[in-house]
Amino acid sequence: MSASTPRDWRTASHEPVGLAPDPAATPEAVVQVYAARAWGWRGYFGVHSWIAVKPANAAGFTVYEVIGWRLRWGDTAVAVRSRDADARWFGAEPDLLADLRGDGVDEIIRDIDAASRSYPYAARYRAWPGPNSNTFTAHIAREVPALKLDLPPTAIGKDFLGGRIISRAPGGSGFQFNLYGVFGVLAGIEEGLEFNLLGLTFGVDATDPALKLPFAGRIGSNGPARPRIIEAPAGQPESSL
Repeated sequence: MSASTPRDWRTASHEPVGLAPDPAATPEAVVQVYAARAWGWRGYFGVHSWIAVKPANAAGFTVYEVIGWRLRWGDTAVAVRSRDADARWFGAEPDLLADLRGDGVDEIIRDIDAASRSYPYAARYRAWPGPNSNTFTAHIAREVPALKLDLPPTAIGKDFLGGRIISRAPGGSGFQFNLYGVFGVLAGIEEGLEFNLLGLTFGVDATDPALKLPFAGRIGSNGPARPRIIEAPAGQPESSL
């Protein structure tokens, strides 16, 4: 994931990069999670993340994300809007972190929408150590463990727990201890073992072998997420958001 960004945010590209399926040719429900280097100098340290959903037979994607500057004119940083799922973030090309498809994904989409409404820091934003866009994505991942999301080590803010010090890991299969997003440890099946020091993540992932380092991100296995097919729960009819 490149840290380079254009110099002028007003002319930066928001074009899609071809990682999302065409809704017109994809009737099944889809959930995708993306991360791209943040705008400006912050991009050398971290990424901006978001979640894109498309219910079964929907005509387009809806994106859930936190955008800090929304607080300049409103009371929430949470943005829920229709846009390209895989759009560049002010010129930065996104990485695909998770890709869920199938009949059972409609239920996951409903859970994502509910989790977005329970985000406790909608009226707050702080680039470091959080709460920020990655705090929001991690919150949804904890509330929706079916995502099995392994956020990159460059997702600064993912470990911000507010007043809590112990929580389920965002991957849904482990736990973490953390003090205000600046010091802690995380262990989980999806993430492996991570240490947080001043908001920077160091770790190792044995399941999908890779080192996790600040600035650089994952060193090792880091290919695009492959579609994971989710089956509808028994006795549950399909429905749309």
